[in-house]
Amino acid sequence: MSTNRDDVKDFLVSRRARVRPDQVGLPGGPNRRVDGLRRSEVAMLADVSVEYYSRLERGSLAGVSDGVLHAIAGALLLDDAERDHLFDLARAANASPVRGQRRAATPKTLRVGLQYTLDAFTGGPAFIRNDRLDLLGANALGRALYADLFRKAERPNLARAAFLDRDWADAFHPDWDVAADQSVAILRTAAGHDPHDEDLQALIGELSTRSPEFRAKWGAHDVRRHATGEKHFVHPVVGALDLHFEGSRLMSDPGLSLLLYSAEPGSPTADALRLLGSVAATDRRDAVDAAGRGAADRS
Repeated sequence: MSTNRDDVKDFLVSRRARVRPDQVGLPGGPNRRVDGLRRSEVAMLADVSVEYYSRLERGSLAGVSDGVLHAIAGALLLDDAERDHLFDLARAANASPVRGQRRAATPKTLRVGLQYTLDAFTGGPAFIRNDRLDLLGANALGRALYADLFRKAERPNLARAAFLDRDWADAFHPDWDVAADQSVAILRTAAGHDPHDEDLQALIGELSTRSPEFRAKWGAHDVRRHATGEKHFVHPVVGALDLHFEGSRLMSDPGLSLLLYSAEPGSPTADALRLLGSVAATDRRDAVDAAGRGAADRS
């Protein structure tokens, strides 16, 4: 498993390689021997010495001020998620053995009030996940959306499914690469925020061992916020789904996120969600009836 110094080095080198000189007002030219910016150029843009920036890029963020971190983030054109990740890496580098201990464990089950909240949302799929991408709970449409995964595990993991259940993932995601990149970026963000999460480290180790695709994408050091956007799925029962999503951290449980999916009114996806709801309701009735018959047979 990589160390904090490794993560800092690889992150800064990968971000520097991504920035073209013309993006930051510097001359380019055909004779450049490096991708992106030179170390000296980042140092100049951040107003630090080349020696100091070189030390940072070798992985040493201990003692670095917030002002320098902001300057480095600006020089490398980091977005909000990347800037937060850089600060997370710096906090980990500066943590004492006591302060660096693992945070309070993220809940593995939902309070009943959270499940009631999920069930109250009937306009589309809704679920709560942790930063490891375990689905801890869902409303009826959420369970119907991921029915194949919930049949295999009570708390399925979206990253494990994306990389290790490729028959399902390739059929469910019309663009597997995009979905896989998003999963890895969320895990990379979580690992920077809480490097002492043993369950997360175990998941990363498992995926790195079993999936060469995961190893390659993990090495890109991409991070992202998962707050709003669009999702595209192909459900085995109702077909293509083009959904809008909104995500939010839970104030009561900061390690958990609530995600709500919705469809444009009057769209084919809205019709497909209504059909999915009907199918899910029928399946639940059939399951209840089967359970009742089983109980009667045993009596």
